[in-house]
Amino acid sequence: MSVGIFGLAFLAMLGLMLAGMPIAVSMALVGVIGGISAYGVPFMDSIAPVVWGVQNENLLTSIPLFVLLGELLLRSGIADRMYIALSAWLGRMPGGLLHTNIGACALFAATSGSSVATAATVGTVALPSLQRRGYSMRASLGSLAAGGTLGILIPPSVNMIVYGSLTNTSIGKLFIAGIIPGLLLTSCFMLWIWISSVLSGTVKREDKVPLAERLRTLQFLVPPVVVFGIVMGSLYFGIATTTESAALGVVAALSFVAQSGKLNWELLRNCFVSTARVSGMILLIIVAAFILNLTVSLTGVAEAMTKWVAGLGLTATGFILALIVFYLILGMFMDVLSMQVATIPITFPIAVALGVDPVWFGIFIVLMCELGLITPPVGMNLFVVHGIRPDKGGLQDVIWGALPYALIMIGFTLLLLMVPGLATWLPGHM
Repeated sequence: MSVGIFGLAFLAMLGLMLAGMPIAVSMALVGVIGGISAYGVPFMDSIAPVVWGVQNENLLTSIPLFVLLGELLLRSGIADRMYIALSAWLGRMPGGLLHTNIGACALFAATSGSSVATAATVGTVALPSLQRRGYSMRASLGSLAAGGTLGILIPPSVNMIVYGSLTNTSIGKLFIAGIIPGLLLTSCFMLWIWISSVLSGTVKREDKVPLAERLRTLQFLVPPVVVFGIVMGSLYFGIATTTESAALGVVAALSFVAQSGKLNWELLRNCFVSTARVSGMILLIIVAAFILNLTVSLTGVAEAMTKWVAGLGLTATGFILALIVFYLILGMFMDVLSMQVATIPITFPIAVALGVDPVWFGIFIVLMCELGLITPPVGMNLFVVHGIRPDKGGLQDVIWGALPYALIMIGFTLLLLMVPGLATWLPGHM
């Protein structure tokens, strides 16, 4: 399969996805047709070992565990109480509850691993209160859509697991690498809320909460902080593997749910069913991605693309800048998981050949996917937040509200390019 033919196949795959065909089917179909075109029907004999190997990969067991972890915290009401506690501490800042939106998204992201779940959970809790207090709906929706994107940057992150499995990069190092960028991006979002609130001339603040009451609400932050500490601490100090740390997090979450008195069979059933649905979708897409990867590797497309890019004389910086534009455009039409599994098999070998650190590149890819979550017309977080708003306004409110955060994310990506140590320093000390 030549590079030109593969380019047509890639466009065909994107067309199938945009036409509504399931992502996994689109990718597997292109992979199978491409393999048969190059090697004939015997190519099918190579698929079974790949599928078997992927489904027996111990690392991927962490995906349903992290999904279950987020479901337990969501359905037990822990996320609701977390928002109450953060509003007591952050509400006095210029911007009021908008800071709470970002802070709650960041903290829930530290236990969830899903951007859509983060935006939906915090948005459901926050929007009725924001509307009652007279906050701008555009600013409120934008902060929630952007804050939700932190779900795939602040570890644990399902999308980092997908990247690691596709590129054979350490998941533990990816998780640790996401901490500093995640906290810095959270701070950038909150700084923008502060500045824009002051410049608007209508500074919103919440009433001052007595210190004793604020101290009392700290107990609501204990579950997410402890779960995050157990997961990331066990990884950083080498006590547990990624899958084992996920299991430890689930056990800790179960203990907090039981302590709250919410643990019952109905809650567990809902958590397990939702986890099975989400995990099944993700794992099917990963299997399809490996089938496509098999075709790409056997036909030598990745090597040909690497030589072609090298022939252009691009530096690593030039290549990354080109990818920013590429992913910005692609994010307008594809969801996060689609972008990852469709592009990583091609972009990763080129990046490594140009000397880009695999862990840094993983954080870069996650940032680009975050950007796609709030880029119209297919920004998933835009639709999620719009779908739970209490009034019946148009989608344009959340689009314009999220636009400043998209620009901040592009600027932050350029900062990460200039100071790569923001992502590589911490995992280098594991």
